[in-house]
Amino acid sequence: MNDMVTEVRGWFEAAQAMQPETIALRRAIHAEPELGLQTPKTIAKVRAALAGLPLEWKTGSSTTGAVAVLRGAKPGRTVLLRGDMDALPMPEDTSLPFKSKVENTMHACGHDTHTAMLASAARALCARRDSLAGTVLFMFQPGEEGFHGARFMLNDGLLDNPAPDAAFALHIMPNAPAGTFYAKAGPMLASADKLIVRVIGKGGHASMPHHAIDPVPVACEIVTALQTFVTRRIDIFDPVVITVAKIDGGSTNNVIPEAANLLGTIRTLSEETRNAAHAGIKRVAENVARAHECEAEVEIVPGFPVTVCDERALGVAERAVGSLFGADAWTTMASPIMGAEDFSYVLQKMPGVMVMLGVCPEGQMWKSACPCHSNKMVLNEAMLARGVAAHCAIAEQFLARGFG
Repeated sequence: MNDMVTEVRGWFEAAQAMQPETIALRRAIHAEPELGLQTPKTIAKVRAALAGLPLEWKTGSSTTGAVAVLRGAKPGRTVLLRGDMDALPMPEDTSLPFKSKVENTMHACGHDTHTAMLASAARALCARRDSLAGTVLFMFQPGEEGFHGARFMLNDGLLDNPAPDAAFALHIMPNAPAGTFYAKAGPMLASADKLIVRVIGKGGHASMPHHAIDPVPVACEIVTALQTFVTRRIDIFDPVVITVAKIDGGSTNNVIPEAANLLGTIRTLSEETRNAAHAGIKRVAENVARAHECEAEVEIVPGFPVTVCDERALGVAERAVGSLFGADAWTTMASPIMGAEDFSYVLQKMPGVMVMLGVCPEGQMWKSACPCHSNKMVLNEAMLARGVAAHCAIAEQFLARGFG
């Protein structure tokens, strides 16, 4: 057992030795962020960083995503490690010397770090290929930010032949203590669906609302009625979040518009409650509108499913992290996060877990650090070596022991 612990801890030493390359790749990706399913510059940087290694590359027709296949010296299980590559359509407001060169595009969710950590893990595992029994798949995925990139890669067959026996992913958290790892079994991240409601009334003069049917107050009433629906018709222990993030209607101050529009998001932690929320939203919106002689057109655009983590896979990750950094480095989350992840598509097909890595910037209090999706988000790059080592230790332990 002591030999195994020593071997596992060697991954951190290897990751630290590669830290200059990890940071350089992260910064190069950060400076040239790309959106959506097509990230050609990013995957080119990855392939250049991994050139000459004993990897087989698989690509599909739907995205620029790629899977690098490392076959160990002996046959065995197959494990998937995933990193996402795309950025967000938002401006960057940091003073980083490698800040985004692309207008209104920023790596504000850490995908640049996910990709760099995965690439370094691939280099480290390739160096120990002769001691591996089994296969490691490195999934470099675009289109996580609402574009369903994981689903497209699955549909392209990039995770077939060999099919993984388990899947693992890392996601950074700038507003969590640096160097700590977090995960939970069961629902860990929410589903995310888009809500669109159009309330149709009858336009008219703003000074004579009785001659019109004003959709604006009806739209406002629907917003508040949806919150009542959540608190009174949904089980508090299987929660729903409905947020109406945008209301628009009208053109000037003295005209009652013909219609008003609502745009929002729906988050749930189970398919049963997800279906109940969809039905309830439609019922509430349509009937509130009808009570005021308006019409409500409700559209719900399905997004990512619930991210459900496997308890056995969580055990693999916890043991690997504990062997690397001690038991104090691991925290089993008490409750889910209502954000969403398209790694959920992968976990619908195979057991696995997503692990969060705290990367609070040095000198900041983690509770006040800018979170992911902030235009001012920065992180502690020193923690990337921990992520690289965790990838390697998790893959090695799963290949050697499975879920045991």
